[in-house]
Amino acid sequence: MVNPHKKTFVLKPADVQRKWVLVDASQAPLGRVATLIAERLIGKYQPGFTPHVDSGDYVVVVNAGNIQVTGNKMTNKKYYSYSGFPSGLKTATLAEQMDKHPERAIIAAVKGMLPKNKLASERLARLKVYTGAEHQHAAQKPEAIGVIK
Repeated sequence: MVNPHKKTFVLKPADVQRKWVLVDASQAPLGRVATLIAERLIGKYQPGFTPHVDSGDYVVVVNAGNIQVTGNKMTNKKYYSYSGFPSGLKTATLAEQMDKHPERAIIAAVKGMLPKNKLASERLARLKVYTGAEHQHAAQKPEAIGVIK
């Protein structure tokens, strides 16, 4: 017999309250920063996490131009883009990506860590990445969170 007093909590989309958090990308290696960002975007750290409801936070990442990596990833890690035409494959190392568009390295790392479902594009849209220390979201008063090294 089922106990009528114990019910499973299911978060409703109307009950979602999003916070703004600030992450400094120069504090830890790229993978550690990306896992923290992905966890915040998904909302998995919350006690009332519901998988089918997008309950994550807005994440502002600063100092994307100063990310750290371990080992030989600056030269060995490759980013691929394919235009769809024959011989349209372009490759770039992490060092080349950091010279041109450092924010794309963080976006690609976080995108790979998000679940591949209908909510992924909405979650990724809440990620704001800036190359330097300044950002445009001071009015939202983002709460600075640290990254475990």
